[in-house]
Amino acid sequence: MDKHLFSKRGKEMSKKYNKTSVATISLAHLAHDTYSAFLAPILPLLIEKLDITLYMAAFLDIARKVPSLLNPFFGLLAERTDARYFVILSPALTAFAMSLLGVANSYAMLIILLIISGISSTLFHIPSPGIIKASSGNKIGMGMSFYMVGGELARTLGPLLIMAGVSLWGLEGTWRLMPFGFLASLILYYKLKDFKLEQRFTKKPEKGDALAEAKLFLPLFGIMSGYMFFQSAMKMATTLYLAVYLTEHGFSLWYASISLSVLQFFGVIGTFLSGSISDKIGRQNMLVLTSIGSAISMGLFLFSDNIYTLFPILALLGIFMFSGGPILLAVIHEIDTKMPIFMNSLYMSINFSISSIVVLLMGYFGDVIGLDKTYMTATILAFFAIPFALLLNLMIKPKIIQR
Repeated sequence: MDKHLFSKRGKEMSKKYNKTSVATISLAHLAHDTYSAFLAPILPLLIEKLDITLYMAAFLDIARKVPSLLNPFFGLLAERTDARYFVILSPALTAFAMSLLGVANSYAMLIILLIISGISSTLFHIPSPGIIKASSGNKIGMGMSFYMVGGELARTLGPLLIMAGVSLWGLEGTWRLMPFGFLASLILYYKLKDFKLEQRFTKKPEKGDALAEAKLFLPLFGIMSGYMFFQSAMKMATTLYLAVYLTEHGFSLWYASISLSVLQFFGVIGTFLSGSISDKIGRQNMLVLTSIGSAISMGLFLFSDNIYTLFPILALLGIFMFSGGPILLAVIHEIDTKMPIFMNSLYMSINFSISSIVVLLMGYFGDVIGLDKTYMTATILAFFAIPFALLLNLMIKPKIIQR
């Protein structure tokens, strides 16, 4: 009998859902990503302070993602070490780097700080989904939803926290937010020092041929890459550049930051619901639904130019746009592989690399043709993600891909 790439391993399916373990790692995600969300809200202030263009601003986001190119290396490292300490140390390191953005007096210093933050983010995001999977039993979609909720809620709190810091101490005084990250790492150490993971995460790992595994799943990653590329333009427009876009349209920086928080908050709802729903109706069906919903919502956003309609549309956009994350993660962690952390690292590397290319293009076109036309282009591209979601429908059927 052929062994399918997507298998229902009986041993895994019989495992119980560990609420405490899933909650611990999800809260760690919340602590870490709150600091990662500092860049977009203060980007208009950094642009003014250092006199940088949108194209240069795009490189700031890329600098944060450059370490993702080393994801496969870090994935192999995590396979052979105790990955808990990556999770424990990351909030402190990210808090250190991101809290100093307002202090930076040169573009080069911003780049360095964001690279440090990117390394920390890479170290956190590679092992943590694998730990979630190990703790979720036969409810992987639900586990990934809780995990992603932590990240999306952080991107709701992050803009509010950094803007509160700016209001209290000014842009240069936001370093005072740093201690919260160190406190988070101390709490995580206390919570995770006796954290029990399944054997392959704590003892001798299962060995496999990394290159062979990557080649085997190349068609799946190719389709995912197409989906992520066309979705990324919309995501970059409404996350990194949203505050810049709204302030250019006459809204205050505080209103722009609140708008970003509204988008991210309802992204939490979409993230929470999508994984659990996909457990019932199928990953591919949910992905198609969210692709259509996010493209239509982005179109509505372009024609929303008043304070009364903006928040509801951003809420709808947030629900659909962020729903794909836990679904893709669940797909990656359901494939039949001997190297689950390594495969997750490949997915993260592809995801971050594609978003880096897209954000650079967004910044370039934002300078050349303006953000209004760039947002229109991003909306059109969002519709092209739908065919790739339909293709994924074929790819993840066990009878199509066999080992």
